[in-house]
Amino acid sequence: MVRRHVSLEDARILDVGCGIGTYVRRFRQYSLDVHGIEVEPERVAEASRELPNIVLARGEDLPYPDDHFDLVFSNEVIEHVDDDRATAAEMVRVTRPGGTIALFAPNRLYPFETHGAYLGGRYVFGNIPLVNWLPDPLRDRFAPHVRIYTQRGLRQLFASQPVRLVQHRVIYPGFDNISARRPVLGRLLRRALYTAETTPLQAFGLSHFLVLRKKATTATGKVD
Repeated sequence: MVRRHVSLEDARILDVGCGIGTYVRRFRQYSLDVHGIEVEPERVAEASRELPNIVLARGEDLPYPDDHFDLVFSNEVIEHVDDDRATAAEMVRVTRPGGTIALFAPNRLYPFETHGAYLGGRYVFGNIPLVNWLPDPLRDRFAPHVRIYTQRGLRQLFASQPVRLVQHRVIYPGFDNISARRPVLGRLLRRALYTAETTPLQAFGLSHFLVLRKKATTATGKVD
C-alpha cells in the first residue's frame, strides 16, 4: 500500500514507533537508510540486536533535522502518544519537501475496541464490542488509554501543516491469525471484507490509511 505512493528504493525512511523493528526490517529490503524511534527501552534494545539506527525517542520530539526523510511512516502508534498533534507536526517537520507521510490509525466506526477496555474497574484484553460507538465521555471511561479517530479528526491533526492529501481510505483487517489456522475461512473473510472496502461499508473498517505529501517552499518563501 505504501509503495503505491512512494518509491522505497534507496529512500531515507523513518518509522515512528517502530517497536521491535518489524517494519524497519521490511523497509530495509528496499533501502539501507532506514531509521526507527521507539519509547520502550526494552524494544529498542531488542530491535537493535539486529538492526541499526534504532533510537529511544518520543514522537513529540524526533531527534532528526528538518526536511530529512523521503518517507515518514507510522503504524497504529499516533493513538498512543502523549500529544498526537505535536507528533503530527514533528512528522511533517522531518519530512523533506515533496516527501511522504504514511500512517495507519484506528477507526472510530469499527465495531470493536481492539486495545481492550476497562470493565467494572478491571482491564479486559481483546476486542470489546461497541465501545467506540459510545459518546466520547462514556467511551473515554472504558478506554482512557487509547485514542480513536474519525476521518475528520485524523485529518485535523495535520490541518495547520504544509501538506496536501494524497489518499485517505479505511481498510479492514487481514485476519492473519485466522488464515494461518484455518486457511479457507481466512480466504473467505478476506474476500468479503476486501470487497466491502470498495463499498460504503468501508466506513466501518479497522484502520485509517492516510497518505500526505509535504509541500515544497518556493524561492519567495511561499508554500507550493
